[in-house]
Order: sequence, then C-alpha cells, then structure tokens
Amino acid sequence: MSPKPQKDMKARRRLRYQVAASLDGFIAGPHGEYDWIVMDPSIDFAALYKEFDTAVMGRKTYEITTVQGGHGEMPGLDVVVFSQTLPPSAYPGVRITNHDPREIVSELKAKPGRDIWLFGGGVLFRTLLEARLVDTVEVAVMPVLLGAGIPLLPPGSSTKLVLVDQKTLPRSGIVVLSYSVPGGVAPAPPIRFVKSTSRPSKKKTAPKKAKKAKKSSRRTARSRRRT
Repeated sequence: MSPKPQKDMKARRRLRYQVAASLDGFIAGPHGEYDWIVMDPSIDFAALYKEFDTAVMGRKTYEITTVQGGHGEMPGLDVVVFSQTLPPSAYPGVRITNHDPREIVSELKAKPGRDIWLFGGGVLFRTLLEARLVDTVEVAVMPVLLGAGIPLLPPGSSTKLVLVDQKTLPRSGIVVLSYSVPGGVAPAPPIRFVKSTSRPSKKKTAPKKAKKAKKSSRRTARSRRRT
C-alpha cells in the first residue's frame, strides 16, 4: 500500500478586519474623529490584543493613532503602515512602507504567528478584500448614528459573509458581530474578549413587601377576633 499523503500542518494566519462602526456604517467621523465610540466595561481589551501579534493599517488610520503622541505603537503588536505619501521609516514596533499591501500581507500570512489585525481603514480593507486576503469581518456596532464619515467599506463589489458569533452588551447597547469571509483560511473565532453580557441583578423587593403585607393582615385579623 502506498503511504497516505501528509496534510499540510502549516496553517496560514487569519487576516481579521476588527473594527468599531456606527449603526449607519461609519468607522470614523467626517474628520477622522472617533470620540463617538462607546466604552463598555465588559470588553476586555487586554484579551483582545492577545489574539494578535501584528496589526496593519492605512495612512489615515495611522495618523489618527499618533494624535496623542508617539509613533502609533500598539502594546505587544508589530504595526505595519501602508502609505504612498509618508516616507518609508521604522520605529520601535512600527514600520511604514510604500510597498503593495497585497504583497506584504501575503508574506505576513505565510509566516508563523498569531492572527493579523486589519486595524483600518476602509480603503485598505477594500484592497485586501478584493485580493481575497481578508478572512474575517468582526464589527462592534455602536448605538450611534453619525450621518457622515469614513465608511466601513468604500463602494465596490459585494461580498457575502457567514455569521459565526454575536454578543449584545446590554449596558451600552453595543452589538458585537463576528463573520467569516467564504474562502478564507479559517472561520472567524468566537467572541472571547467580552467578559459578561448580563445586566447587574436587581434586588427583589416585591416578595419582602408581600411578606410584610401578610404579617400585617394576620395581625389585623387577630385583633378583630379579640374584639
């Protein structure tokens, strides 16, 4: 008997478009602002960051990350910035390149490691989606309507997605959705970075009131018997 062919054990890394978006489909305001993003204590950002070891982003997204100072560093991640206008440069944990993002991302996916975070923006997402390099689309939908801004995805060809997981955060109204892109290297992961989605339990006072009412009615009945 001829030996069975060995399966390729070297799995390619997923490229995951993991973003926050308004209910009307924008990932940033008209001027790149993101102060509309709602915070929720049940989101464990440390756990989210541990799912990746690399982040890729476009120039506009990168410039937003540097507003507070620094060079756009992200804790525990190697950041790759794609730009046709910024000069190629390198800082600790950050690399700016003018090369074709499709080539660079293909090389990154072929290397061993954790998943790759497609941090933004929409134009880069469109480029990599059309190149069939995006494996998942994971969106935290904010209970906000912006009316205008940078879209989740610029106009182009349509793509069907497969829902893998969803979580609703009652405290803030955020809905987290995790989709697989058909033909990707692996399905989207379940949503693990949400600690709890239940509302804090309220103390039930009705039974106590009912017990007090029963006791008072018994006392009234006894007093009536005595009289």
